[in-house]
Amino acid sequence: MATLSISPLSLISNSTSSTPAPSSASLTGQKIVIAILVLAFLFGFPGNLFVVWTVLCRVRRRSVTCLLVLNLAVADALVLLSAPFFLRLLAGGKGWEFGAGMCKTIHYLCCVNMYMSIYLICLMSLDRWLAVIRPFLSQRLRKKRTLYIIMLGIWILAFFLALPMPFYRSNLQPYLQKNSSIYLCVPYHWNNVNHELFQYLTETLLGFLIPFTFIVLCYSSVICRLRSAMFRGRIKGSFLILLIITAFAIFWLPYHVINILQVIGLLQGRSELYRTALSVRPIVTPFAFLSSSVNPLLYVFAGSSHICRAGLGFMARLFEGTYSDHSSTSGRRSTTSSGLTKMSIKTSQSGGVARNKSCDEGGGKGAGPSCLEELKTLTTMP
Repeated sequence: MATLSISPLSLISNSTSSTPAPSSASLTGQKIVIAILVLAFLFGFPGNLFVVWTVLCRVRRRSVTCLLVLNLAVADALVLLSAPFFLRLLAGGKGWEFGAGMCKTIHYLCCVNMYMSIYLICLMSLDRWLAVIRPFLSQRLRKKRTLYIIMLGIWILAFFLALPMPFYRSNLQPYLQKNSSIYLCVPYHWNNVNHELFQYLTETLLGFLIPFTFIVLCYSSVICRLRSAMFRGRIKGSFLILLIITAFAIFWLPYHVINILQVIGLLQGRSELYRTALSVRPIVTPFAFLSSSVNPLLYVFAGSSHICRAGLGFMARLFEGTYSDHSSTSGRRSTTSSGLTKMSIKTSQSGGVARNKSCDEGGGKGAGPSCLEELKTLTTMP
């Protein structure tokens, strides 16, 4: 992720008279960014802690969706802890005061959160796709041990993909010629265009375009299948995940659009486009913090029907409701099996084929091998 600072000029001008005064537009942009960060921290950090507490202490039956939401809340809470550092940077007027190590570490954690969020949402979408399109395979794969291994792999992948960030972030003194000792935590690509292209293309391709395309394909298939009468059951988990996906797209899309514009400016030598992207980047980047803070509000919205009855436990009711998707899949399986069995009996009777009485009654203890084999084939039809 890019730096959250507004124009370095406006920061330096507050502490030295040798630099020009910041423009009104710069001050307005700075106030907007401060307001966004304050809102994100005040609502998002306690909200995500509440989600973590709810899942760990109040939810008795944790579904796959519930465990993924838990990991997402942990990642969001960690990244929101960096908001006070950026607020100090913007409001203090003394530049970056926390050293080079914190400069690299905080931006690294922000980048980890970006990858962690999108790949957890990918896993949520894949789980919904399997539950609806391949329910029998979903039942075999929905094991706690399997899920824990996959989530550990996603955390490792996120930390690995974010590794370029600390190498492209430095704590510099850009205004030494103006007798200013202020340090700024800014992007630094070793004066090499290829490094800059590599960072922003990697972020946009691996952190948005490719995983979001996968999400869209999964949910397009799910929505088409849910239109059939056979799958018009409970879709609480699907609705909740759709809210999370929409929020992520809204708040992260501006950041990745700026990445693309900056890359185009570099490749085509369009300095005006490049400078415009640089000037707009500090305004759109804080919206990524809103992405980490808005999810608890989405859970409140999705679980509003439980608030009056359950009080503070409303979110536990919501997450336990997603567990019913697991049981409803089993219910659909048994219902489908029963329906296919009756259909098989009717078909054979109308064709004059003799059947065992035990087979007509649904396959009791005396069902013959051929009858059982037929029912097994029918109940495992795709």
